[in-house]
Amino acid sequence: MFSIGQFSRITGLTVKTIRLYHEKELLIPKWVDETTGYRYFDDRNIEQARAIAYLRELMFPLTEIKEILDRFEEDSDILAFLEKQKQTIHLQMAQLNQAASALEKIIQKEKEAKQMLEESTFSVGEKEVDSLQVAGLRWKGRYSDCGKAFQKLGKLAGRNIRGNAMSLYYDSEFREDDADIETCLPVENLKQKGDLILHQLPAGKCVYLVHKGPSEHLNRSYAKIMDYVQKKKYQTLMPIREIYLKGPGMIFRGNPKNYLTEIQIMIS
Repeated sequence: MFSIGQFSRITGLTVKTIRLYHEKELLIPKWVDETTGYRYFDDRNIEQARAIAYLRELMFPLTEIKEILDRFEEDSDILAFLEKQKQTIHLQMAQLNQAASALEKIIQKEKEAKQMLEESTFSVGEKEVDSLQVAGLRWKGRYSDCGKAFQKLGKLAGRNIRGNAMSLYYDSEFREDDADIETCLPVENLKQKGDLILHQLPAGKCVYLVHKGPSEHLNRSYAKIMDYVQKKKYQTLMPIREIYLKGPGMIFRGNPKNYLTEIQIMIS
């Protein structure tokens, strides 16, 4: 028979793990010295340890391993367990892939926002923008109600989201209670659902400004960009676009002073 140290070296299991398996009645030593409490193992225990280690590699929980060892002796006897475990692992893989995809989106978004914070001069500029496929919900109400609309839209768009959230404002002036707003998300391969409006934002030239800070201070940036448009004598096209480059995070709300909102006014 082998001492626990010898058994550990033979099987590649740590002494701590061997003791745990004994407590769980997965691996019962051949003999335990009642005086010293020392455990001793035989060749059958080595075979059991090999089976346990292999089943653990297949990600079986200890409770199922115990059931398998107690009830079966041949691989062919546990096909149902193997099939079930394969399905469980495939489900876990899908969940992990989904989590990895969500993490990648958060990481990419935060990297882009961080770079913009470091590089942007937050001054008015002009640029060409490409056409963009979006899913939107158009509604009338207060500007402060946008959050609720985005929650609903996010559930409808789900995995098809491909960019930053944005609001489209169809009014040429400020409206307190009945602003005409479309809450939008860039999407791909999304089919019509419920109240969703699927359409293409046209490409074109815009005057833009990245606003840094909370939404309560957006009026200052609007004053700056409107002054620029007037001085250039540009003809503007509705709707005005607000693109939320950095806002409350998926995990933390963050500091509103570091929120980034890009205002785009299309010009003819």
